[in-house]
Amino acid sequence: RIRDEYHGLIYLMEAIDLILKNNSENLAEKVPNKNKRRSKGSRRGKKGASTEAEGVDDCLVAYYLDDSEVDFANEVLKSLFNLTINVDRNNLDEIEEAHFLRLVSILHDLLLCDTKSKEKKEDLQSHTVNLLTSMPAPSFEELLSPVTEMGRPDNPDHEYDEMNVEVIAVLLQFLSKRLDNHTIQNSKERLAPILTCLSEASRANATIRKYLRLKILPPLKEVKERPEEGTTLRNRLVRLMTSPHTEVKELVADFLFVLCKENVSRLIKYTGYGNAAGLLANRGLMLGGAGNTGNYSSESDESDTEEYSQYKDKINPVTGCYEEPKPDPMAGMTAEQKEYEAIRLVEMIDKLAKTGVVKPCRVGEDGKPHPVEHILELQQMVVQNKRNDSETDD
Repeated sequence: RIRDEYHGLIYLMEAIDLILKNNSENLAEKVPNKNKRRSKGSRRGKKGASTEAEGVDDCLVAYYLDDSEVDFANEVLKSLFNLTINVDRNNLDEIEEAHFLRLVSILHDLLLCDTKSKEKKEDLQSHTVNLLTSMPAPSFEELLSPVTEMGRPDNPDHEYDEMNVEVIAVLLQFLSKRLDNHTIQNSKERLAPILTCLSEASRANATIRKYLRLKILPPLKEVKERPEEGTTLRNRLVRLMTSPHTEVKELVADFLFVLCKENVSRLIKYTGYGNAAGLLANRGLMLGGAGNTGNYSSESDESDTEEYSQYKDKINPVTGCYEEPKPDPMAGMTAEQKEYEAIRLVEMIDKLAKTGVVKPCRVGEDGKPHPVEHILELQQMVVQNKRNDSETDD
């Protein structure tokens, strides 16, 4: 009733817009031009005409919210989340779409705000991210600003594909902080919203996806370390693909899969088959095949570095890194010795299966793992695969 009959969505988002408008006007009046922080990514804050004497052209003032303004904005954001969480985002009329576009444009500016304390800023960003998770896909375009309209950002790193991506950089920094400060106990609360937000934004907008991929999955240069080893965003996210927290693990895998345009071979390239196995098993993609079900651009933005091309044929697809050639453990063994060791291996696996320690599986035609009744089924599967490969070669 609040949303539909009393237009609560409109009133509440205008309340946040009014905070930003009043804040920028106060700063424009009180702060001398030479001391103003310029924020070209902001859609508000313009004060007066150009000032040639001081070299300021329609200066854009960055918001600086005090604690009371942040607290009020947070309460409004929580109310907006409750009003939008159950909206059918796939069946909106033109008026509803326009309201969500305006709301995300306001959230765009809210993410660019400065505050008096880092804690308040993180709280503000956290509530903004929560609200973004309930926004419809088309509205994510409002997180970007064309440089032709707003001017080029002061930081060249915040421009991509003729768009100001300062807000996306803020969300990426927020993700990085959450990755640094989460535990197994609070990982869902701290990571799920931002991972969901970035996944949905990447699905909805090609520019956002390409920028995030550039920052998270840049062209591979270091191929001698496992994908989960290191301190980069890719390393930290890949480590979470085997997290004991199922929901976080699935969200991370889905996010990286979207950045790879839901291409199985590309995901394995950046994460290794072992880390990606959970997602591939759940989606029936363990045999490879086309996992691309999204509306992605057809042109390829893939390019291999010289380092990756040099070791490409020697990279272990399971671990996702280059491994030094290892000596053949069966070198020097007779055929009888090899057969004896093979039988021993089968017996040990069978014993583990019967005691419930492991459950051997085979990959079915649906691309998902299926438990086998007897260990010899694995041998039959190998024989069948060899036969299929032979027929394909013929």
